[in-house]
Amino acid sequence: MRLRFSRGVFTIAVIVLVLAVGISVGLYALLKKAKPLAVPDASCLVRTPQGSLGLDIEQAQVSATIAAVAARRRLPERAVVIAYATALQESKLRNLDHGDRDSVGVFQQRESQGWGTQKQIMDPVYSTNKFFAALVKVKNYRTIPLAEAAQEVQRSAGGYAYAPHESDAKILAAAFTGRVPRSVHCWYPPAKGQTATPVARTGEARRQLARALGDTTITSKRRGWLIAAWSVAHAREYGLSRVGFSGATWSNDLEADDWRSGGKAGDRRVELS
Repeated sequence: MRLRFSRGVFTIAVIVLVLAVGISVGLYALLKKAKPLAVPDASCLVRTPQGSLGLDIEQAQVSATIAAVAARRRLPERAVVIAYATALQESKLRNLDHGDRDSVGVFQQRESQGWGTQKQIMDPVYSTNKFFAALVKVKNYRTIPLAEAAQEVQRSAGGYAYAPHESDAKILAAAFTGRVPRSVHCWYPPAKGQTATPVARTGEARRQLARALGDTTITSKRRGWLIAAWSVAHAREYGLSRVGFSGATWSNDLEADDWRSGGKAGDRRVELS
């Protein structure tokens, strides 16, 4: 038996179909524009021609501190690479308050082995200075294999373990020493009820930078980008939402994953706000 549909039924079916398609398209557009309900965790991305690395905020801060201390001591980038590879193996670039026996800090240094008091070792500026003071005493540390140089400082039970971190260490060194501009980008959820004034926050940031770097005068673009990278890595700690240098600006913007062109083009000061 053949079924026959009236013209009215057919028209209604077409209308229903058109409405269904329209509603689906509208919902898709709304969902595409809608911001995610879950706020992502604070994070950093380091991007250089050698590769990219994702870091959490603490890892970025430790990385920036190591580079600043090395610059203060006028050490070559190779020293920074060795320090990063060591810290990646020992603590994953975190300032740990525990470890094997009495080992603590970024480099897992031990009070019983003469590295300093536990409180001192837990200061990344102090512990990095102690690491570099030992490293420069290693003969030919610039040219010998990385693992060999690191092991001469650390005296670890497994000195071979430093070598696999060399590639990542080179990416970090290129970024945080300022050799590769615009290579450090971080984002953090803005804090609610910020009480300190912008001047107070930026002033404290500059004071803490000086603890690691010493003189914060910008004498080269590379030094300026080192300071800019340090500032971005510490932006959450000091409530910074914008860092500008050499005609580029970082903003604490979830939708931006890179520095943007704009701002003052001068190379004499890193602007913080």
